Amino acid sequence: MLNRGKIKYYVAAMRLRTLPLSMAGVCLGLMLAVADFHVRWEVVLFTLLTTVCLQILSNVSNELGDFLRGTDSGDRQGPSYSLSGGKLEKKDFSRMIVVYILLCIISGLLMLWFSFGTLFCVESLVFMALGAGAIMAAMKYTLGRNPYGYRGKGDFYVFMFFGIVSVAGSYFIASHEMFWRMLLPAASIGFFSVGVLNVNNIRDMSTDAATRMTVPLRIGEKWAKVYQTALLAAGWVCMLVYSLLRIQDIWHYLFVLSLPLFIVHLHGVWTRSGKTLDPMLPLLVMSSFIFALLGGLGYLVYLFI
Repeated sequence: MLNRGKIKYYVAAMRLRTLPLSMAGVCLGLMLAVADFHVRWEVVLFTLLTTVCLQILSNVSNELGDFLRGTDSGDRQGPSYSLSGGKLEKKDFSRMIVVYILLCIISGLLMLWFSFGTLFCVESLVFMALGAGAIMAAMKYTLGRNPYGYRGKGDFYVFMFFGIVSVAGSYFIASHEMFWRMLLPAASIGFFSVGVLNVNNIRDMSTDAATRMTVPLRIGEKWAKVYQTALLAAGWVCMLVYSLLRIQDIWHYLFVLSLPLFIVHLHGVWTRSGKTLDPMLPLLVMSSFIFALLGGLGYLVYLFI
């Protein structure tokens, strides 16, 4: 039975503050699809639910993997975690991982069923393969014998799954159409997502040095901050180019209203280091989420005016 005294620690282990980042790409892809096509609400619902389950699976797996490797030591720079703080045990996390794998599979299959009407068409099979890859990527960041997060390869996987697969994949699932220009907003969210990972790694440089090799540790703090600036700039350029390629409408540039948030974030990155960088993480997460919502709303507004 579920120990009621542990419920708040289970919730803490989900790291709900990370959900807006994973939702950003999916929301943008779905909103752009709704703007262009008729979309079933069931597809929207289960796409969002699958995304939430994948993100929580990633968070729980990440905490367990870091704990097993001794990364979450007492002097870590970020917030305290349920496992390293002794609030939950390894078996609790193992159970959570199994539960969220099952939820990902069930929700993902329902998403495909409502979208394509069958689980045995080419499109469904392709997305099943992508889903299996997403589950593996969520778990293998810090878990397993050779986790890619400890080898400085997290940036690539974050870009692909939080950006390309998230935006372009959700757009296709909802609309059954794909255009090459969709790679631009997908890349935009991908760059911002890598930026979140990069700030996290800059913050943790002092504690990560003994256990993993991240991009900031490879190139140094100064160049990691240059890299951060380049990531955000690339994200903005991609979305601006996408808007320029579409039929011109001032509403398509609604996302520009989020620019001050990114400026504040970059100022914080360049003027802080170590643990003081922690507030810059949720700031970039929410900035990316607001950017995505405004970007999608800019194409939906014609439905309401």
